Amino acid sequence: MTTEVPTRAELVQRASELAPLIQQHAAWAEENRRISDEAIEAIAAAGMFRLRTPARYGGYEVDTRTLVDVAAQLGRADGSTSWAASVYWIPTWMACQFPDQVQDEVFSTPDVRICGTLSPTAMATPVDGGVVVNGKWGFISGAPHAHWQEIVAIQVGPDTEPMPIIALVPMSDLIIVDDWYTSGLKGTGSVSTVANEVFVPQERIMPLPAILQGQGASKLNAKSPIYNAPLLPVASASSVGTVLGLGLAAQDAFLQRLPERKISYTTYDSQGDAPLTHLQVSDASMKIDEAEFHAHRLASVVDTKCAERSEWSIGERAKARADMGAVCKLAKDAVEILSSASGGSSIYSDVPMQRISRDVQAINLHALMHPDTNSELYGRILCGKEPNTLYI
Repeated sequence: MTTEVPTRAELVQRASELAPLIQQHAAWAEENRRISDEAIEAIAAAGMFRLRTPARYGGYEVDTRTLVDVAAQLGRADGSTSWAASVYWIPTWMACQFPDQVQDEVFSTPDVRICGTLSPTAMATPVDGGVVVNGKWGFISGAPHAHWQEIVAIQVGPDTEPMPIIALVPMSDLIIVDDWYTSGLKGTGSVSTVANEVFVPQERIMPLPAILQGQGASKLNAKSPIYNAPLLPVASASSVGTVLGLGLAAQDAFLQRLPERKISYTTYDSQGDAPLTHLQVSDASMKIDEAEFHAHRLASVVDTKCAERSEWSIGERAKARADMGAVCKLAKDAVEILSSASGGSSIYSDVPMQRISRDVQAINLHALMHPDTNSELYGRILCGKEPNTLYI
């Protein structure tokens, strides 16, 4: 099955048109700690879950620049909703590295949603025909609405060295632990999941290093440029749109309230008359522009190298993560400027700025997105040192 593929502009427009509904359900998502069913259904109807699905299953196979621009529009409406959508894109891409018969099973569900992790916090014991997995994974964004989870475990056999594996498991085989009580990204439903004696057939298992290096087992997807790249640059480009969107959301929220605000205990009857406000808005806007530059540069490199099918150097991989970290830092800095300028009234729960601030802070604390971690890795490579992580 194939379908007509919308252009990037059409997909970005669809995402923009979802904004009123997403914003309407944002408070509910925060209170209930997951995306609403109505928002999920609307996002699915707009084709947002098909962006990384192979064309033969009705997917769009879009480039990463499209992911950035679509996620930015979703993030402009609500950070949690955008984060959940973009997280689905990454395990979906990973599923496309598996053998074609496995993909036939996974993508038999229309608008399939796959959640996942890169943390090997489970053990896999070899048995006849596959492995039995036991363990627990945290921060599984989008799990409440997912159909499958991409899991990572350490496989240990009697006569083999421990080996990290990645596997695809139906959500019906896992236990969801409702433990997502947080200060930021509250609506993402990033609960924990547990495997208790879960059997995984061998065909749904791959070595984790193969996925990290983009060495897929799919014969049909080998013809498509977007599936020929190392995981981390792809994941980096898939993630930054949400952060950029939060910067834009803060700018929107600030400017929307500006005409009605004064600066208390001063002679400024309008905050918009204060030179300080002009400096703050300009500074934040420039940081958002810089964040957009790094997001688009990252996507451009990923898309160009995928199209050329060229090898990735360690320096290029580290720079991809550095670009991701730069987007996170710059967007957070912009949000902090605008949040600080928003006054005491912005701490009320019905004012979007407080949610935007918490969401962008949460993303900046993510282990793979933390600006300091990514800057250090890039600098380490520039100084001629070996990387100190497998996730590059």
